[in-house]
Amino acid sequence: MNTRPSLNAVAAPIFGEFLLGMTVAFAGLYLASHTSDAAAGTFGLTQQVLETLFVIFRVLAIGLGIVVTQSLGSRRIEAAKRTAYMALSSSTWAGLLVVALMVFGRSAILEVLNAPASVIPLAMTYMLLLAPALLLEAYNLSMASVLRAHLFARESLFIMIAMHGTHLLLAVLFMQGLGGWEGWGLNGYALAYFLSRVFGLWMHLSFWRRRMDLHPNRRHWWALSLPAMAPVLRIGVPGAALELGYRLAFMVSLSATARLGVAALATHSYTLQTLKYVLLISMAIGWACEIMVGRLLGAGRLKAADAMVRKGVRNGMLASGLLALAAAIGAPWIMHAFTRDPAIIAAAQQLLWMSVVLEVGRVFNLVVIGSLRATGDVHYPVIASLASFVLILGLGSYLLSRLWGLPGVWLAYVIDECLRGALMWWRWQGRGWLPHAKHYLKSSRHGPTGDP
Repeated sequence: MNTRPSLNAVAAPIFGEFLLGMTVAFAGLYLASHTSDAAAGTFGLTQQVLETLFVIFRVLAIGLGIVVTQSLGSRRIEAAKRTAYMALSSSTWAGLLVVALMVFGRSAILEVLNAPASVIPLAMTYMLLLAPALLLEAYNLSMASVLRAHLFARESLFIMIAMHGTHLLLAVLFMQGLGGWEGWGLNGYALAYFLSRVFGLWMHLSFWRRRMDLHPNRRHWWALSLPAMAPVLRIGVPGAALELGYRLAFMVSLSATARLGVAALATHSYTLQTLKYVLLISMAIGWACEIMVGRLLGAGRLKAADAMVRKGVRNGMLASGLLALAAAIGAPWIMHAFTRDPAIIAAAQQLLWMSVVLEVGRVFNLVVIGSLRATGDVHYPVIASLASFVLILGLGSYLLSRLWGLPGVWLAYVIDECLRGALMWWRWQGRGWLPHAKHYLKSSRHGPTGDP
């Protein structure tokens, strides 16, 4: 089994996956913005709700991916297969939970977020229509994680091209209509989402059979063994707790933004969507490092894992810094894709200039946290981040929004990312992860080679 995969070979297809997913979301926001600012605000608000609920799926994706990579790195092929099959049953139950939250809890969610009155009717219907697709999304995310853990990143990219391409084509048709048919607007995006995820699930099943000789039966889709899930949950739950803490604090900031009005909410949505393109490379490098550190750990090659993380941080800082700078300079032209309102364009440009520092700080969180998880150091990122989530991202954004409006919210984002990033890098530099890595090697009966 190859334990020395190339950083670029793994990161490049993952980058392509992220680029496709974000392009579809960008296109959805673009199409919604040409309907009305209320539709754009609804789309942006709902995207944040989805990302919060997807924390449940990340419990699985994080844990499954790392357990599979560690098993493959230590040549325990049957253990890797058992974990892969658990992806299906665990996704069934996690997906049904998220569907229930969307269907029965959407009114309460919008109330907590202080959604503007013009947004609530649109959001209620849109969230209901999105709900069925979320079960399928759970399957696709978990199955893609297993594919990437086997280093089938190109195959995963191929599936995502087909799935997101289908979503984009159907979204344009269903939202804008054709000929004399005016389309379904924002609700058309939800229908396109569902149909594309059906297609994605079919393709994942096909690749599982052909590339990894995985042939799930009916029982694999629902029968869940909690003892067998223990290694996945041991890694995934702290990772999801970190994600959940961030998302809850971020929702407080979103609530503070919603209080500033529809224009501020639209500006927030446009800026965040633009920044998603900026952080694409660092996200891809972070996921690639997590995959490779897990495999290198399984093989006992700790020095190589350390070097991989340092290279990832260096490359991520360079890429994110340059892209954030380009976005800030090009803001007047970029924002014209969404709006002609000069006040919104000026506000977005101010936020993008602040984001140059934000994105450089975010690199450490995207790259180092995943690598710490892959070594078994799963609790430190959560403990080290909680105070920042509560005091800076949550409470800080609320208070600063009262003082300086939307730039105050963004200042809280900058401080939070930079502080947490510094804490993560201190942990990696100080080798705080090393005892966890050695414990894993000892428990799996492998001796480390080339310890730092």
